[in-house]
Amino acid sequence: MRTLERSDQGLGAKPALVVIDVVNGFTDEQCPLGAKADTVVDANVALMNAFHDANLPVFLTTVIYRSPDQAQVFRARLPALECLTPDSHWVEYDPRLPIAETDISIEKVHASGFHGTDLDKQLRARGVDSLVVTGLTTSGCVRATVVDGLQNNYRVVVPEEAVGDRNPDAHAANLYDMNAKYADVLSLSKTLEALAALRQSAA
Repeated sequence: MRTLERSDQGLGAKPALVVIDVVNGFTDEQCPLGAKADTVVDANVALMNAFHDANLPVFLTTVIYRSPDQAQVFRARLPALECLTPDSHWVEYDPRLPIAETDISIEKVHASGFHGTDLDKQLRARGVDSLVVTGLTTSGCVRATVVDGLQNNYRVVVPEEAVGDRNPDAHAANLYDMNAKYADVLSLSKTLEALAALRQSAA
């Protein structure tokens, strides 16, 4: 098997945390879309606290369908998405997340946090040059956001404990693919160390 040569890129001088769809619908097994995600939530709590302490931007995405014409093909393919309505408990962020007043919420209807949103515009306005992408699910919305992050010219880091999937095989395969082509897949501890080093160099 032949693998491509790649270079680790790590974080830039102004990273942002992008938390993908850590909402009740994906973290509560009572929802058709949900799966057990306690360790993923815990990892995101640690990262959000670290970004808050460093005064670095935090973005969170949720999926909400406000009209029948939004993402029609996607919703027809995955009928369980129909529960993600504006008045639903499932679209609300998991209450364990330490959301601050300065955090920015991005509402989306497709997989990527970039597609059809102003995420890139908001990142540029804050001088962001790199992303830490986390959340749910590894093979779906996380991967789509990671690929679009690269395609929008951001370095991307994925902390492996901070992402999760309903299917462990899909989780592992997509981490492998993302690390090979689109992002640096690091442990949570290595990501936190990189953030600490960035803070120290800026002090």
